[in-house]
Amino acid sequence: MTLRTPLDDAHPYLRAASAGVRHHTRSLAPSDTNPPRRADRPHLDVLHAHLAALLQLLDRLAENTRPRHPAAGRHLATAHTRLWQATSEVHSAFHLLPTTSTEAEANTSTCHPEQLPEGPPVLTICQRHLAAGHSLRRKTTPTDLRAHTTACVR
Repeated sequence: MTLRTPLDDAHPYLRAASAGVRHHTRSLAPSDTNPPRRADRPHLDVLHAHLAALLQLLDRLAENTRPRHPAAGRHLATAHTRLWQATSEVHSAFHLLPTTSTEAEANTSTCHPEQLPEGPPVLTICQRHLAAGHSLRRKTTPTDLRAHTTACVR
């Protein structure tokens, strides 16, 4: 006899992360007391980290599902590739946002995490993006990724 986990108790951390994203989305909606808030670099860095974590989750799900259910595994792999596209666009947007005066003085046309005003974090958005891209390219064909690049060129 196996005990099944009730749906409400299944995957509590993933459900909490989803609830956090929904809460954040609602808090960004303009209201009488809350003007619209633009994205800034720290905001996009955190969003990129969330997307990179989702990439790892989808990769594992696709890998574990594919042997027993190949069609479902292919759909999860396709979702993984499309999530990579979103992650790549967030990374690009990060580099197009205005920088602080300290960053503006440095050459920011290329990716130089060591020149961030707060110093290089343990894992910068560019390092995270390169690691996610490397992992993706090991399992995805070049045709699937033809329009995508992991190089930080901005």
